[in-house]
Amino acid sequence: MALPTPTLHTARLRLRPIDDADADDLFALHSSAHVLRFWDSPPWSERARAERFITACRQMAEDGTGARLAVDRLSDGAFIGWCTLNRWNPDYRSASLGYCFTEAAWGHGCATEAARALLRWAFDTLDLNRVQAETDTRNMASARVLEKLGFVREGTLREDCVVNGDVSDSWVYGLLRREWRPSPEPVRAAQADQESRSA
Repeated sequence: MALPTPTLHTARLRLRPIDDADADDLFALHSSAHVLRFWDSPPWSERARAERFITACRQMAEDGTGARLAVDRLSDGAFIGWCTLNRWNPDYRSASLGYCFTEAAWGHGCATEAARALLRWAFDTLDLNRVQAETDTRNMASARVLEKLGFVREGTLREDCVVNGDVSDSWVYGLLRREWRPSPEPVRAAQADQESRSA
């Protein structure tokens, strides 16, 4: 069953389906060694990776396993990253949260604001009971984002990633429906049909 990717608006951000026009911004984001220093895969070295990423986003929606949204700043329309809900399991009413933002967006609460909007959609529209997230134990900024959203650290995956020979641990976080505290700010949502063509 396909999962239509939503378009969501917050006070400062617009979350929308990723499209072909995002390829250059995605490549710039994912080719940054600094941005991806705690990532579970090395930085991209070829632009074709961005095109494959966009195709994978469409496939995720078509397969009904999740939704990945580009995040734009409303003030100037600039692409600042993406936020995703994947591994959606309607039987278990669960999914996983992920995000990646440009360095220029760090420290301004953008990841928290975008993720909160996506979580509200997930709990309200998909009727989720649990959302899980993982972050490298060295990535304190990401851990703070999750904790501000109400996630609880549930455990540590020891040496679960090896990227370019660098072994790292990950923290596992969980957020249950009964613990979810959405912000009072309303999130305006408009369902957008996911394009079916491949890049």
